[in-house]
Amino acid sequence: MGNKPYNEMYLSDGATRPHYLSYGHWLEEQAAERLNQKRAEADALFHRVGITFAVYGQEEGAERLIPFDIVPRVLPLEEWIRLEAGLKQRVRALNAFIHDIYHDQQILKAGVVPAEQVLCNSQYRPEMQGVDVPGGIYAHIAGIDIVRDDAGEFRVLEDNLRVPSGVSYMLENRKMMMRLFPELFSTHRVAPVDHYPDVLLDNLRSVAPTGVADPTVVLMTAGAHNSAYFEHAFLAQQMGIELVEGQDLFVRDEAVFMRTTQGPQRVDVIYRRIDDDFLDPLVFRPDSMLGVPGLLTAYRAGRITIANAIGTGVADDKSIYPYVPEMIRFYLGQSPMIGNVHTWMLRNKEDRDYVLAHLSELVVKEVHGAGGYGMLIGPAATKAEIEIFRQQIIATPERYIAQPTLALSTCPTFVAQGLAPRHIDLRPFVLSGRDVTIVPGGLTRVALLEGSLVVNSSQGGGTKDTWVLEA
Repeated sequence: MGNKPYNEMYLSDGATRPHYLSYGHWLEEQAAERLNQKRAEADALFHRVGITFAVYGQEEGAERLIPFDIVPRVLPLEEWIRLEAGLKQRVRALNAFIHDIYHDQQILKAGVVPAEQVLCNSQYRPEMQGVDVPGGIYAHIAGIDIVRDDAGEFRVLEDNLRVPSGVSYMLENRKMMMRLFPELFSTHRVAPVDHYPDVLLDNLRSVAPTGVADPTVVLMTAGAHNSAYFEHAFLAQQMGIELVEGQDLFVRDEAVFMRTTQGPQRVDVIYRRIDDDFLDPLVFRPDSMLGVPGLLTAYRAGRITIANAIGTGVADDKSIYPYVPEMIRFYLGQSPMIGNVHTWMLRNKEDRDYVLAHLSELVVKEVHGAGGYGMLIGPAATKAEIEIFRQQIIATPERYIAQPTLALSTCPTFVAQGLAPRHIDLRPFVLSGRDVTIVPGGLTRVALLEGSLVVNSSQGGGTKDTWVLEA
């Protein structure tokens, strides 16, 4: 592990970082009972609003609250400005890459990304070859996971371009903090985030098919059993658009319609929160009851916009991630502003030999895995677990990548014993439409178990409000 993790609030000598000074003073003056009472109040409010998500592996349909921590993660404006510029750059390059691989494939011809990594990828959709999408934008909503290394440098841990979730927690966490501690918002100039649903709706409207003056946007969900259903319902309601399931839509004459009590209504943009496989049973999974037969035909005819585009997942695959800095150079002619985490690709013999010799020190991930599943955290694993992974890597090396065990930065967090440092990451939400926009901040996830580096909510992580100070 080497160096000590970077602490977001305190310098190595224990002094408070300048952007946390005002909050630090306030925190020192708070009685422990008041803070405990506020924590209990937050839990009760979250229960009442029903902000839950289903946890995989728990009893079927079991739902639980994502724990909320009342100590905010604070970023000074100049740090945010740098981060925002780097995120915009990255998402522009990713959109250029997805457009390219479904059109001229210049990056493959140039040998920058190995063709088989893309064309044999399970997320690559040959049906999208040659399909022009409005504005050439594929990832309309991207959740880019950012960590800070022990030197305090931001690094991208992964790109979520399929159906990134978590933005409802960003919005609800802010609402909760303003309700519990209104005084903090009169003494700190915290950049607002509550306009995100408006920005998202504008963004979705801006990518409607050509010639549509007043587009109808809907949010498509797999239904109430989906683990992120709360978020689907929340965002549809906040944007003032219909929440639909596949059965509410149908295709006629290469156009998409929604069944309403007043008869069929034309739909122009679908913000879909279900995976490609389930979108159109005529093309993908014939057994899917969630999709809309004929949707791809309407899409190819340019009569509907799907956000995010079909086939976007190929660029958020962990085997493609190592090439993103090269994409930025290739498409934008720029140096990456935010670096990747060093990554070994186990399909390369040299990388594989190194990793097999150092499994107990590294994190190994399945390239298609998500949510903190399908991974080995070497330092925390048993000998038996390491052996199982060793055999899997030897059998199918192309299915894995490895990264150093990052000492993710820490932020003070309320735990049973009081305030203690816990590891965090950050997921800002990058919206691409006519412009690329980012609401200041994002979702800070926190690993609540002492020493744990897994921040995923499905693995018992919690969340914090993220403040970008405007002054």
